[in-house]
Order: sequence, then structure tokens, then C-alpha cells
Amino acid sequence: MARDSQDVVVISPIRDWTCSGCGATGDLLIMDNAGPQCLTCAELDHLVYLPAGDAALTRRARANSRLSAVVVRFSRSRRRYERQGVLVEEPALAAAEQQCLADADARARRRERDAERRVVEDVTLQERFAHEISRLFPGCPPPRADAIARHAATRGSGRVGRSAAGRALDPHAIELAVIASVRHENTTYDDLLMAGVDRGDARDRVRADVDDILDRWRRQRDPAT
Repeated sequence: MARDSQDVVVISPIRDWTCSGCGATGDLLIMDNAGPQCLTCAELDHLVYLPAGDAALTRRARANSRLSAVVVRFSRSRRRYERQGVLVEEPALAAAEQQCLADADARARRRERDAERRVVEDVTLQERFAHEISRLFPGCPPPRADAIARHAATRGSGRVGRSAAGRALDPHAIELAVIASVRHENTTYDDLLMAGVDRGDARDRVRADVDDILDRWRRQRDPAT
């Protein structure tokens, strides 16, 4: 186990032991020239144990502690000592915990800001997508254009609106989104799939209906309708 040569090393024993100073025993010991010593005899019993697992908390606790020790335990399977945690002064641990909590609060606030930013970006993309649908298909009812845009540009959906072409408002991507909506909403395509018809065959059967609606939507909407 690699460690700083200046580390005070405390052992979590795997065998029974007796303190060479007071004859007591315990969960931790430190090796002295006279033999193993308990933390009281080694004058380390004012320190508190911080298990390994939170690197930031451990780093800050040790930085804040005037005295600290590394706790190790021998692994029979690996034939080596492995770090289990550290001993630090209790005020140092409390200060480190407060620092980490402050960081957690800051990260939470940043996540909230990022989430708000993503919502704004998503709404903007959907509005622009709907506008392009209306431009390319002026006969498409505005509520339908909005619905197509929301569906196609939903974050994490993997749909065409989230593709690079969709985000760039490529006309082909816009048309694909409209075609998909018409196929599912205005034809018997879904019913055919549920009936076991092959996907390609189902698309062929509804293609004329899809093309008819797209042709009508490509024409300028009649102001009187």
C-alpha cells in the first residue's frame, strides 16, 4: 500500500492483541518499539474515525486536522495492508463536512440552473421547429405543428428533432417529422402493425394517404377555413 512516509499508521488488527502499555485491547492499535499500543496509550484517542469512500471529505478533513493517521488492515487474500480510512480531529471532520455540504448545495444550484437552461433551449427549439413546419407546410393547422414539434424535439427521445439535422432545422428532417406524425395520427398504419402486417408493407399501404395530406398541407392555408 503506497502512503506518505510521514503518515501516522494505525492498524485495524485481524488477531487478538494486548496493549503493551496498559494491557487493554481494542479495535485499533499503533505499533511502538515496545509493542502494540492502544490509542489511549499512544495519545491518539481524541481522534475520530472517518471510513474511506468520500475522497473530498477525507482530503478536507486531513487538511483541517493538525494531527491525523491512516488506518490500515491486512488483507490475507491480497497479502498486503489496505487503507480503511483515517483518524482526524473531530472539529476538522465537522469543518470538512460543512465544506462538502456547501459544495453539494452549490452543485444542486448549478444543476437547477442547468435544468432551467435546458428547458429554455428545448422550448426555443420546439418553437423554431414548429415555425419551420408552418413555413414548409402552411396548410398544417398551427396546433398540429406545435404538437409535431414538441414530439419530435423532446430531449432524450432520440427522435429526428433531436438529431443534428433536426436541431439545424434541416428541411428534410422537418419533413420526416411531419411524415411520421401523419402516418401515425391520420392513417391506419398503427392498426396494420397491430394486426401483424410487416412494417414496410404497412408503410406502402398508407403512403398514398400520407402523400395526400402532405400535398394539402404544402398548399397555403385558406384564410376562410
